[in-house]
Amino acid sequence: MTTTPTQIRIDSEIKQKANVLFKNLGLDMSGAVNMFLYQCVMRGGLPFAVEMPERELNALGLTADPAVVSENETDEQTLRED
Repeated sequence: MTTTPTQIRIDSEIKQKANVLFKNLGLDMSGAVNMFLYQCVMRGGLPFAVEMPERELNALGLTADPAVVSENETDEQTLRED
């Protein structure tokens, strides 16, 4: 496997906290980012739901579509069962 150097901009505080977390998991930033990218490719999307907390949606005058919320809950339950 060949690798390609890649530069990304990351909030310095998040990077520091992530480095501590990854170190405790036996990873470095490069390994963690590679794992994330492999998961994205394998799943055909992000390996987690991207959503706003309900109170923030309400503050914007928005509400979550119950059909979508129930789909996400079903997906999460399926993942927990596997």
